[in-house]
Amino acid sequence: MEAVRKKTIGVFDSGFGGIHILKDIVKMCPEYDYIYLGDTARTPYGSRSKETVTQFTEQAIDFLFNQGCELIILACFTASSIALRKIQQDYLPKHHPDKRVLGVFVPAVEEVLDHSKTKQVGIIATQGTINSLAFVNEILAKDPSYTVHQQACPLLVPFVECGEEDSKACELVLEKYLKPLMEKHVDTLVLGCTHYGILEDKIRAIMGQDIYIMSGAKVFPQKLKDYLSRHPEIESKLSKNGTVRFYSTDLTDAFSVLGSRFFGKAITVEKVTL
Repeated sequence: MEAVRKKTIGVFDSGFGGIHILKDIVKMCPEYDYIYLGDTARTPYGSRSKETVTQFTEQAIDFLFNQGCELIILACFTASSIALRKIQQDYLPKHHPDKRVLGVFVPAVEEVLDHSKTKQVGIIATQGTINSLAFVNEILAKDPSYTVHQQACPLLVPFVECGEEDSKACELVLEKYLKPLMEKHVDTLVLGCTHYGILEDKIRAIMGQDIYIMSGAKVFPQKLKDYLSRHPEIESKLSKNGTVRFYSTDLTDAFSVLGSRFFGKAITVEKVTL
């Protein structure tokens, strides 16, 4: 008799920045089994077209569902802001009608609305996320009295992916990106890319202690736990062996070394083709 495949939780990111979120998800919900997929062969997504980001994301969720995932989290803000709605409304009903895909985008917006006092909000993100106006439109749809200031940060993902986040060059680039937002006196800053959570301490050192910094790793683990408690029909299908598997579309030393650092312990990575 064929063994029943474990029903796991999938976490997808364009690179390995999402491991930063996965670490805190596993910490809060350690009983479940997880699969992480990083599309490192095609990162970054931020400079690509909407059609390409959507296509890549659909390929990623197909892979994860074929691996036995019951629920997938798009830890990539670019994919969440550009592709998630189309996937939920069109792709899932046609190809995976009994599955669920969640994103980090809406929880981030909810967190902003809960914490901003002055309603002056800053967004740092990839060029793709900025161009989509997803954060601006979602925040203003919920409260048009907000002012949202956006800043594209195209160099930050490469710094993190190359392990150069502690370099002086990265610090100087951060200061350049953050200065316009400081001049706007934002009281809340959204780290609109999973990679940026790795830079949170450096960002706070520049922005100051009084600002509220919204990172996916800070927000999403609790949101996932709440979601599973509200959906026992999904939670009951999930296997609970406390395992984590890692896949990458480009098996590099950087993924294993930096991924282990971001996860907090050594990880083993398998290469896959989407």
